[in-house]
Amino acid sequence: MTSSRLRVLIAATEIYPLAKTGGLADAAAALGAALVEIGFDVHFVMPAYAQALEQIWADGSLQPLPNINGLEGGMLLSGKMPDSGVPVHLVDLPTLYRDGGELYVDASGQARGDNPQRFAAFAHAACELALGDLELPGFDIVHCNDWQAGLIPLLLQIRAGAEAPATVFTIHNMAFQGQCPAEQWGELGVPLRPEQWPRVEYYGQASFLKAGLEFADQLTAVSPRYAEEIQTSEFGFGMEGIIQARRESLTGILNGIDVSIWSPERSPWIAAPYSVNSLTGKARCKQQVQQELGLETDPSAPLMTFIGRLTWQKMADVLLEALPRYFEAEPDRQFVLLGNGDRALEARYLALAATYPGRMAALIDYTEERAHQLHAGADILIHGSRFEPCGLTQMYSMRFGTIPVVRPVGGLADTVLDYSPESQASGLASGFQFEDPSPEGMLEGIQRAIELYRQPESWLALQRTAMTQDHSWSASARAYAGVYERARAGRAGG
Repeated sequence: MTSSRLRVLIAATEIYPLAKTGGLADAAAALGAALVEIGFDVHFVMPAYAQALEQIWADGSLQPLPNINGLEGGMLLSGKMPDSGVPVHLVDLPTLYRDGGELYVDASGQARGDNPQRFAAFAHAACELALGDLELPGFDIVHCNDWQAGLIPLLLQIRAGAEAPATVFTIHNMAFQGQCPAEQWGELGVPLRPEQWPRVEYYGQASFLKAGLEFADQLTAVSPRYAEEIQTSEFGFGMEGIIQARRESLTGILNGIDVSIWSPERSPWIAAPYSVNSLTGKARCKQQVQQELGLETDPSAPLMTFIGRLTWQKMADVLLEALPRYFEAEPDRQFVLLGNGDRALEARYLALAATYPGRMAALIDYTEERAHQLHAGADILIHGSRFEPCGLTQMYSMRFGTIPVVRPVGGLADTVLDYSPESQASGLASGFQFEDPSPEGMLEGIQRAIELYRQPESWLALQRTAMTQDHSWSASARAYAGVYERARAGRAGG
């Protein structure tokens, strides 16, 4: 069988546009579509959250799931992705995935206490599908994404041994490890031999992430830089030893973006289309943002935005400390925040916005529409991270000619080349970097960006370089094709 005929099942707990909390949803959806373009037979499998069912139900087909860990009456809804048309299968266990709250947290913002049960059940259903036990043909490759899918490689080995499909496990963020109290393991329906328990045990608990790292045939990280970083104590979060031991099975592949969606020429939500050859429409997009959010309507004012989760990882605490000095440095500086997360940080950003009327807006929310408008209307994106496996926001911003200011970790280092007169002259500069994860370090990077912003010709040249960076999925999809071949060629020990 040639690689172009392989049947690939992509298992993820969020896939855009069915469900999304972050970059995983975008990456999974776009990779699947890119693999189809180069000849793979790709299917998705995902939990049947209410918002996902709404988009698939009308044209989908149903079949019953077997009893999974005592849960009866489950169904598999099979349909097509509403945008790409890629086949998708939704695991419908209503008590687990349609009980209110968000994908991974409850209504109060706390991690759901039954997440181990929720994603163990998802893993069991995905294995039924992968092995061809649900009146559908089985698959050659099962591509498991993040800790929520970490039990799938182990379950496939338990169920089918050497006859199981080959597995690939993608590390999206080592910080999230899917811990499960050891006493709950028996509820998950994953029988282990005594010698296998150390391969899932982590400081007295079981870790879904560790299971994926240990039992998948091949591992990938979502950028080359991150694949190196997670082998160190600074970024490995206690599991760097496992990564070091499996380094020969690890490949860093940079996530791409769907350039048909993230495009200033095609976006349906921005005030005016524009392109690298004519950025006139970007000024109208900036005006729209300023008027709708109550900012001073000033085309020359530097408008900076933050789009993302309000978390320690994203340095949202550092940005909060830096913003008063950002505003005090020059009277025309503006800032818009779009995101949510830590409730205390949300409240502090709202309070700060009230302190700077006409200059700051804090939108404690996330919508694709507003994200497009801010990528199009802002001049600068601030994207500080203490660690960043890949990051997609900086790629989106570059596509829209909004210049990123980043800390060079993980995929941020791989995608944003720091500005200097030399890198600008060579046509390679695409943004600004700062090293020190402090308010002072962040402000130094922002200041460098604003100084160049005040030089319109140089700024326009930087915008054009950023907009012409190739962040499509085509090269990355081919890299995954190579990983799939290696996964099939050599199986990890059971």
